[in-house]
Amino acid sequence: MITSKQRSYLRTIANPLQPIFQVGKAGIEENFLKQVEDALESRELIKIKVLNNSGLTAREASDIICEKIDAQGVQAIGNKCVLYKRSFKKPKIELP
Repeated sequence: MITSKQRSYLRTIANPLQPIFQVGKAGIEENFLKQVEDALESRELIKIKVLNNSGLTAREASDIICEKIDAQGVQAIGNKCVLYKRSFKKPKIELP
């Protein structure tokens, strides 16, 4: 679990990031989860856009993804969510 200070730090880092995944009509499938997990292993912090036709809010999508791949939801605003998962191989982000 990350603290509020760490969450604030991660939000600052995530601000300029562009979403690299979209949750669409197909929803959250196993293949999508595998790709997100691989991206988190290499980047540690990613932004995901949730499209209107998905039937999910950004918070719901974040909660589902985090539960399935054991990540941390940093932020969910509007139709975007930010996820964090510490890399086992090469940690890049040093949390305060």
